[in-house]
Amino acid sequence: MPRPIRNFSRSARVSDVMHRALAKLIREEFQDPRVGMITVSTVDVAPDLKQAKIFVTVLENEKATETVSILNQASGFFRSRLSKLLTLRSVPNLSFRYDESVVRGNRMESLLARAIGSSA
Repeated sequence: MPRPIRNFSRSARVSDVMHRALAKLIREEFQDPRVGMITVSTVDVAPDLKQAKIFVTVLENEKATETVSILNQASGFFRSRLSKLLTLRSVPNLSFRYDESVVRGNRMESLLARAIGSSA
């Protein structure tokens, strides 16, 4: 009997589980007064499951660089907590990155609104 076709790779499934777990950890357990409102937008796990890029958006854009730096400094904390929450042989190394897609989207929306407004 043939094996069923998998729709998602293992790294995609791990990404999904890590995304939910990290969002919950940041919201409920990560207490740093320097960090404001953070949203985990994407978790991208490498196919070998050794590296994970976590893309975050920050409510206060001017604090984005500092916030990402703080999150990267706390990556050991997050790996430790993830190792207790997830059933993985080893937790990937975490690298936090600022997700600029929201800022770029807002800028594009503003440019389109201006272009439509000027042509009317």
